[in-house]
Amino acid sequence: MRPALSRTAWDGHPKGSAAYSKILAGLAFAGVATFAQLYSTQAVLPIMAADQQVSAADAALTISLATVGLAITVIPWSFLADRIGRVRAMAIGISAATVLGLLVPLASSFGMLLGLRLLEGMALGGIPAIAIAYLNEEVNKAHAAVAAGTYVAGTTLGGLAGRLVAGPIGELWGWRAAALSVSLLATVAAVLFLVLIPKAKGFTPAKAAGLRGALVTLGGHVRNTRLLALYVQAFLMMGGFVAVYNYLGFRLSAEPFLLPGTLISLIFLAYLSGTFSSRWAGGLTARFGRRNVLLAGILLMIAGLALTLTQVLALILAGLVVFTGGFFAAHSIGAGWTGSIATTARAQASSLYNLAYYLGSSVIGWAGGLVFQSLGWTALALTVMVLACVTAVTVAVVHRTR
Repeated sequence: MRPALSRTAWDGHPKGSAAYSKILAGLAFAGVATFAQLYSTQAVLPIMAADQQVSAADAALTISLATVGLAITVIPWSFLADRIGRVRAMAIGISAATVLGLLVPLASSFGMLLGLRLLEGMALGGIPAIAIAYLNEEVNKAHAAVAAGTYVAGTTLGGLAGRLVAGPIGELWGWRAAALSVSLLATVAAVLFLVLIPKAKGFTPAKAAGLRGALVTLGGHVRNTRLLALYVQAFLMMGGFVAVYNYLGFRLSAEPFLLPGTLISLIFLAYLSGTFSSRWAGGLTARFGRRNVLLAGILLMIAGLALTLTQVLALILAGLVVFTGGFFAAHSIGAGWTGSIATTARAQASSLYNLAYYLGSSVIGWAGGLVFQSLGWTALALTVMVLACVTAVTVAVVHRTR
């Protein structure tokens, strides 16, 4: 049997090489397939709530349960990827999610819809954490932050594409047609991922650690305060981000704006600012350091949210663009930094980041609806701003400039 390459003998594909380009393109399509499906119902939540005769918070469960499914499976997926390989694990996950996504429009009840969304999220758990671990093993370390930013940029395009497709189609033919169209888009992206992604060169299979070994590995990461601060950042910021996008549509569909669903779906064009800022932030780390760039992203989020407190539609939309750009800048730094800090068991370190990230999406993304329904948009925006301040202080204190 040919011995696996040791990690010290493999420097990673350099920027500009054919393999480097294929890795970034393949993972970008994986990001499109994953995040188009994960948030496919977000653009049609008001339509779905009316069709299924449920509240705004209940409709948002189609997002929360999908992200719960992803959150509870990212760690098992990471251990599986250690055994069978990063590419193989991602291929299994993205294929299963695509099939489940095609079944979602056929749900005969709201309960069945929620169940399918949960399973879809569980299948998608095989992508995000493994992708970052794969990047850190296959790409030259000098370009790892830029590569991670490029991957996150792909996830923003996926989220944007899914919402822009779902919004107008949902307005014309209902949420089922919208879900089907997004699933077809994700299928095409998944096939492109499978065709483009190169075989791993920096991967060394790990022996099964058993439950005790797994707990020791995870516990080591949780006790690392530098990693723990990034997990707190992921939980609070992603939760606030999803809450803003979940309920801003409800605000804009009501007085005094009364916007139709097709126009509301266009708010997701703000994701383009995240596509730019995630790559831009990765490039800035060499000059200003990860800590400073991450904190700058959080400050942009707060500034953007402040603009949404007005009753002027143009300012609200401008604020959403700034908020989104700041979030994805901070997220691209946090996700890539996790893989850099962890010198061993990188897949598990990234999985814990994603666990916190998607638990925040599920818990705060849903609970934000309770704040919005009871106290209105101002209370929700202020709540997210407080979460951002807590995050900034945590990161600033733990990741002091060395």
